Amino acid sequence: MLGNRWAEWFNPRWGWPFVGSERLALGEERDLNYRMLGAIAGDIIGSVFEHNPVKSIHWFPLFMFGRRFTDDTVLTVAVADCLLSGKDYERRFEDYYYQHPNAGYGAGFHEWARAHKHEPYNSWGNGSAMRVSPVGWAFDNLKDVLAEAKRSADVTHNHPEGIKGAQAVALAIFLARTGTTKEEIREYITGSFGYNLGRTLDEIRPKYSFDVSCQGSVPEALISFFESTDYESAVRNAISLGGDADTMACISGAVAEAFYNGVPSEIADKTFEILDPQLAEVVRQFRSKYVCARW
Repeated sequence: MLGNRWAEWFNPRWGWPFVGSERLALGEERDLNYRMLGAIAGDIIGSVFEHNPVKSIHWFPLFMFGRRFTDDTVLTVAVADCLLSGKDYERRFEDYYYQHPNAGYGAGFHEWARAHKHEPYNSWGNGSAMRVSPVGWAFDNLKDVLAEAKRSADVTHNHPEGIKGAQAVALAIFLARTGTTKEEIREYITGSFGYNLGRTLDEIRPKYSFDVSCQGSVPEALISFFESTDYESAVRNAISLGGDADTMACISGAVAEAFYNGVPSEIADKTFEILDPQLAEVVRQFRSKYVCARW
């Protein structure tokens, strides 16, 4: 899957790739308290538009009436909890499902969570990609990021497209947070996963519609990040496509946060106001172990 040139540059024994001076200048001063919220803030901001699509970037306020955290947030935090505690994904996903039963899960996940025996259901949906962002922060080499992203997907989304979507998003976050340029990330993800990332949002937007598949939403969410200038524009770009807005903003926001070194304070503060206290505490613990400890 991984090209030889990239495999050499990101040799696992090195752990961290070279960080060029161009990349160091991007938001280096951002407060660490505003990290590990990119996916969650994107989900909350996009939640209003999941079934009320827009095709505009600028007209809507970020936190509209009716915004809430959804299953994207709940399961993102569940993945973070698993990485913190070492507990298995099946048990924690079930626990979080019953703690937040009305978060807007898909029909397949509802059935899976309520089953006495959990078996993966061969899903290619973007649920594997929406929840994977903590994996991109918790590991320091490509091999481990890929392996853990697959493990987090396999319990439900064991279809090859479901696994690929999770791995692509986790890898994009890892590359973004370790100093890789946008063009290098684009080249790497395209070469590794075969996604068409050469399109523009203006080309995609007119005919794009709601699509919950990994193959029909992950590339578009990543392109939304590539065309961004900061965290907010990455989220707005994703929502403006008029698709699965909360999930696409969750994915684009997660990568943007890693690239731009955090979420703006006013967005982070509002996100914590909306977030359930138990979920917020897991975020803080994860950030303390996997983000703050590195800086």
